[in-house]
Amino acid sequence: MDQLRQDIRYACRMLRDAPAFAAVAIAMIALGIGANTAIFSLLDTLMLRPLPVREPSGLVQLVSRYPGEPDSNTFVWRFYEYFRDQNHVFSDLVGVSPSRFQLTGGSAPADPVDGEYVTGDFFRVLGVDAAAGRLIAPEDDVLGSARAAAAVLSWPFWNSAFHLDRVAIGRTIDVNGVTATIVGVAPRGFFGVQLGASPALWVPAAIEPLVQRPSRRTGTQVLAQGFPVGLIARLKPGVTLEQARAEMRVLDRFRVEKIAEVSGNAEWRKATIGVESAAGGISTLRQYYGRPLVALMTVVTVLLVIMCTNVASLLLARGAARRREIAVRMALGAGRLRLVRQMLTESVLLSSAGGVLGVFMALAGARALVGVITSGRRVVGLPAQLRVDVAIDTRVLLFAVAAALGTGLLFGVVPAWIACASAPAVSLRDSGGAVETPSRRRLGRMLIVSQVALSTVLLSAAGVFIGHLSNLRNAGLGFERGSVLLVSLNPQGSGYDRAQLTQKYQELLARFEAIPGVRSATVSAVTPIEGPGAARLGRVEGADEKPEDRRYLSLNTIGPRYFETLGTPFIAGRDFTFDDANRQRVAIVNQAFVRHYFGSSSAIGRHVTFDGEDAPYEIVGVAGDAKYLDLHNAPPRMVYMNTFQEGRITSQFSLRTTVPPTAVAGAVRAAVNDVLRTVRVAKVTTLDEQVDASIVPERLVSALSSLFGGLGAALAAIGIYGLLAYSVARRFSEIGIRMALGASEGDVLRMVLGSALGLVCAGVAAGAPLAWWAKRLATSLVADLAGAAVLPIAAAVVVMIVVALAAAYLPARRAARIQPIDALRHT
Repeated sequence: MDQLRQDIRYACRMLRDAPAFAAVAIAMIALGIGANTAIFSLLDTLMLRPLPVREPSGLVQLVSRYPGEPDSNTFVWRFYEYFRDQNHVFSDLVGVSPSRFQLTGGSAPADPVDGEYVTGDFFRVLGVDAAAGRLIAPEDDVLGSARAAAAVLSWPFWNSAFHLDRVAIGRTIDVNGVTATIVGVAPRGFFGVQLGASPALWVPAAIEPLVQRPSRRTGTQVLAQGFPVGLIARLKPGVTLEQARAEMRVLDRFRVEKIAEVSGNAEWRKATIGVESAAGGISTLRQYYGRPLVALMTVVTVLLVIMCTNVASLLLARGAARRREIAVRMALGAGRLRLVRQMLTESVLLSSAGGVLGVFMALAGARALVGVITSGRRVVGLPAQLRVDVAIDTRVLLFAVAAALGTGLLFGVVPAWIACASAPAVSLRDSGGAVETPSRRRLGRMLIVSQVALSTVLLSAAGVFIGHLSNLRNAGLGFERGSVLLVSLNPQGSGYDRAQLTQKYQELLARFEAIPGVRSATVSAVTPIEGPGAARLGRVEGADEKPEDRRYLSLNTIGPRYFETLGTPFIAGRDFTFDDANRQRVAIVNQAFVRHYFGSSSAIGRHVTFDGEDAPYEIVGVAGDAKYLDLHNAPPRMVYMNTFQEGRITSQFSLRTTVPPTAVAGAVRAAVNDVLRTVRVAKVTTLDEQVDASIVPERLVSALSSLFGGLGAALAAIGIYGLLAYSVARRFSEIGIRMALGASEGDVLRMVLGSALGLVCAGVAAGAPLAWWAKRLATSLVADLAGAAVLPIAAAVVVMIVVALAAAYLPARRAARIQPIDALRHT
């Protein structure tokens, strides 16, 4: 311990005497560790952190798997009851259903809030205790109970709406029109079981109308429109996941057969059920961001290695400058291992300082990443108000400590050993300058080659992700994303009935089109890439469809001029008009619908009838294909219906403008206020922003990989510059003699640049195969990523050569300007 204290004190003095070296090294280490810690903290939050409940490892979730669709933890209420009563592998099975609640009374906010319907034993099964009052109990969740409905507040909502006042417990509040009594507050930090959720309150599922009155619906309606619930279970002691899966596969045959029978969709018989760990909660957020974050973690790890090689180069040069000092210490009796340990202490001290600074950078970086993630559109299965809390907890701190110690050893051990490898007599005979040994020269060149190779990998990855993002944003959208303003209205509580809103909306469309700079305006239920719309099974006249080929048809109710406003080409037939309200029901379909049902035949005049209805829709037009749910997916079979004929209130307005869309936002708000005084504008955005909000993971990966690729190239350039500057200084006399013997400035310039080019060529020769392998790895992590193109790798090679030559130019120019007489004087 005494020797360790001596080493630390000596290392501090040495770093204090070289502040520029210490500042540069600590800054580079902090950047590398900070980037890795920021990405790891987000990975920890989304994928590794367990729920704040009792024994989270014993929790599992049930997952429905329909062919061709993503996994979903969403079941109809009647199947929850069936699984709960018939299984023998779960000690408890609970249900939770996210919802939007309109609250009235007390300190309730005017806007709807996120909340959850839960079964009565939800909190008991999770092992959660109340922070104040009590939590929902099984006796609160009884159909037709005379007992008043109960409500449990979350800690943040208790703080914001009631200022942590315990008097709130016992008050009544209306939840979607149902009077409920606030019985307690959930513990601080508890957000339920859905990752990313921030529910304001929980209420018993028994007060939800679809749970109370399932008998009022037909079999098809119960399955298609019944109360959706996510299922969480706790395994019985001694029961394994495989045993639970085996039993649930047997029980699930009832569900799939019933759905296939009632819906007429035989494809449901191929559906399966899964039982997966729910220790970290249930959410599609993990599926949405998991793989992109793993890709980013790989990128920042490569960046950290580049940082290490750069710091190792600095330590190598510093060791050369300290060669005489080390020789004196060895001559006085210091052992090599003792000196190596002392120099490693200096390296670890550098990495520790960089690690501390990196943790603070990571906290800021992680919060910035969370801001990007929560700026995206609402993802299917996630709450409307997404909440992601990142914290530098014990696991993240341990990661940062391990990264700091690991990097300190990684970049310090070899330079320390080489610095102490020379015989003391040889070093003492030298003049005391920065004498370079063959081993030091080889290591310096190897470090530069490694930096160039790894930077080539990072740059090629950035090129791949940028190209992927560009393809998503622009290729085959089926609509024109620019110059479209999207305006969402909230008519709830406005006092207008359906007939009045229908008339007012026609008037509002006319007002919108009269605004200077607005070319056309329309209304619709959903707009492109907004998220999921309605979907139903249907029968198409004249189409011979096998039962196993039946798929849900995507639906959208729209107004006249919709396709013109959104820039979707109209292929055949006619558009909707306001006069359709007094005619037979009509529909417009897209080309994907026509190709599947009619091939090359015309669809105009044919009819489509949806399951559960008798009146058909006549197809009067065919529009081009457009993507609606996701940019990654092919356009669905789409059926458009006239909102003014259907009498359905759709409140999404779209305006095609000839000026920047936001320039007319003020006039749009004024028009809404004039025509619909009691209807408020809920949201104003642009179609361009909406598309970008749907590809946040791709944008995040593209932006950060570009940033880190640029940093890697800059670090490689710094390394090349430092090596060549040191080489020119070391060869000062040699270059002077060459020029005295007739070498021109151009000869010296070519010599130095040729040395740099040789290092770069060796680096890109090693980096190109690595980049090709990394590209194949990236295709397994990022959906729809093209894996065959060589253009990003070729571009990375060209960029690295240009960057290296630019970095080498200044040392080469300095060498070319050496005066022979000055060089000979110092020989």
